[in-house]
Amino acid sequence: MKRFVDGVDRSQGLLLPDRREDYVHEENPVRVVDAFAEALDLSQLGFEAVNRVAGGRPAYHPAALLKIYIYGYLNRIQSSGRLEWEAAHIKQQG
Repeated sequence: MKRFVDGVDRSQGLLLPDRREDYVHEENPVRVVDAFAEALDLSQLGFEAVNRVAGGRPAYHPAALLKIYIYGYLNRIQSSGRLEWEAAHIKQQG
């Protein structure tokens, strides 16, 4: 059984536009949040793997959840439902 939910390869080709990365403008702040969270050593910060003895669905990777949390903080989004919507509909800026 897998330990984490698999993320999507953002360089994977799609019908339109060519790559998922093309949906987010180069100047969009989500790129900074992504780079920041990827640069952190989460194990040094106390993020530990969850032991799923009872089974069930794999957990989301802590880095992915941290990115969403930081994005919500920067954009003053407190609702988990709104964060879910934003994660599915990141808008292009520029």
